[in-house]
Amino acid sequence: MSVNAMSPPTARRSLGGRRRALIAGALGLITALAVPMIPADAAESTLGAAAQQSGRYFGTAIAAGRLGDSTYTTIANREFDMVTAENEMKIDATQPQPGQFNFSQGDRVYNWAVQNGKRVRGHTLAWHSQQPEWMRNMSGGALRQAMINHINGVMAHYKGKIYAWDVVNEAFADGNSGGRRDSNLQRTGNDWIEVAFRTARNADPAAKLCYNDYNIENWTWAKTQGVYNMVRDFKARGVPIDCVGFQAHFNSGSPYHSNFRTTLQNFAALGVDVAITELDIQGASPTTYANVINDCLAVPRCVGITVWGVRDSDSWRPGDTPLLFDGNGNKKPAYTAVLNALNGGTSTPPPDAGQLRSTASGRCVDVPNSSTTDGTAVQLWDCHGQANQQWTLTAAGELKVYGDKCLDAGGTGNGARIQIYSCWGGDNQKWRINSDGSIVGVQSGLCLDAVGGGTGNGTGLQLYTCWGGSNQKWTYNAGTTSRTSTSTTTALGAALASN
Repeated sequence: MSVNAMSPPTARRSLGGRRRALIAGALGLITALAVPMIPADAAESTLGAAAQQSGRYFGTAIAAGRLGDSTYTTIANREFDMVTAENEMKIDATQPQPGQFNFSQGDRVYNWAVQNGKRVRGHTLAWHSQQPEWMRNMSGGALRQAMINHINGVMAHYKGKIYAWDVVNEAFADGNSGGRRDSNLQRTGNDWIEVAFRTARNADPAAKLCYNDYNIENWTWAKTQGVYNMVRDFKARGVPIDCVGFQAHFNSGSPYHSNFRTTLQNFAALGVDVAITELDIQGASPTTYANVINDCLAVPRCVGITVWGVRDSDSWRPGDTPLLFDGNGNKKPAYTAVLNALNGGTSTPPPDAGQLRSTASGRCVDVPNSSTTDGTAVQLWDCHGQANQQWTLTAAGELKVYGDKCLDAGGTGNGARIQIYSCWGGDNQKWRINSDGSIVGVQSGLCLDAVGGGTGNGTGLQLYTCWGGSNQKWTYNAGTTSRTSTSTTTALGAALASN
């Protein structure tokens, strides 16, 4: 069986308003029906595994200088499935001299993470703090260009490897103004944050792009409203922003408030993911920790939680004993509260981070070399969890990668090749994921098929008459949690049939 290299249709039509509204409604229906709740008797024994039950991650900040501490690495490896470099990917660490990048410490953290099966969040690309002296002494257009060059340089080094980047960090002022922080970056012009995000999207289209800040958890605070208004404006104008990170450093000066859940819900309603990115709680109250976890679990687009350190002795504020393990590495009562909350969660997984895995080979549908070029043929490849293997099933039946590329059939006959193409709403980009494990093209009625029954890395995919072979059987997983395809297909079909 040969792969047909037919080009996709050239006429790209936009969806009508009523159909867009209907699809949005279908998505809500799918969120309610399609994904099973965590079973009542589920009980995972580590934080990462417990979070994965709802399709989320549970991560920690890792310091390269502590990777030689076996107690530290044992806990981190056992408990967490997402890693953020504590300081090693910041500006002063990665570009100590202008144009001279140094990724040695960042790579230590990254390599440790991926060698132990974990994903990595990048932190941070543009920030008023921890700038090298040469950057602190710059201003105006020269500083603006230095910021752009820095984003391009760092993201090029880690292209295709980072789950999400904190593109801009802490750009809003504390207090009651709701406005921007006065910084050398702000003084280059009010559009500097937008420029940073547009630069980052061009540098690595596969990475999620986040704004990250502290003291924006309380919905009533002016700083929270200032960030909210910026994100709303960005979404309205098409500025590429995918997520907002809430640092969640809770203490007596910035205590946890029960409206944090409202904050997460309201930001998510703008069309961005939300994440808790640097969690620590003064005194490590078990009740407060459980409340924070439950707030995330209650919001489908809350994709994960990161605590800012492993043990209290590793914390940036050790005197507050704010973390889940004491200085000797023992689990604290807060650890048990968090684990119980994660095991008892009944929320729906976030709608992204799904892998399409071949039943016959165990390999995943993969975009070669993390390409974003229209017409790139997909393949089977060893599953590794990076962005080029993460597919989102939309209410319209599309399978999206990178947020704006769709799994696309380059024809309607046997042998038509499967590729990525910019999403446009055509039926050749819509799929039915069936309970028997088959994935059927809506336009053609043919099955997604591994060419020649191949199982090796690099095997191409095509459309072919459905015949029930194992090379036409697939599983669609959100993280490690399987989605139920029957409910998804039923809910979507009913909604679209009524149009």
